Amino acid sequence: MRKVHVAMIAALLALAAMLGAVAVSHTVKLGAASRASATKVVQARTKQLDRFEASLARALARTSPALPAVPTDTASAPPGSAAAPRIVYRRPPAVVVVRHTSRGDDGSAHEAESGGGDD
Repeated sequence: MRKVHVAMIAALLALAAMLGAVAVSHTVKLGAASRASATKVVQARTKQLDRFEASLARALARTSPALPAVPTDTASAPPGSAAAPRIVYRRPPAVVVVRHTSRGDDGSAHEAESGGGDD
């Protein structure tokens, strides 16, 4: 192999190595940038959730008005509020329908083949 060919192959390998190093450095920069943007997104979401948690705590701190007492005397209860009647559902018995279909086989073909004689 000539020295010129060896030098050209060496130069191409060196160029490929340099381009690979540049590609690796760009990939590392992109990874660092995505981590930084992910951190910002997580921080923003955390602040939003903290505000929502504070609003839930304020809503829980507010007391609701007291409910009226439940009447215990059935005489003083309004009409129509009596115990609901018990409903029992009974299913009707199953209806079975049997249909006889004619398939053209009434048995006469077998009698003709055997001779139909009385032995």
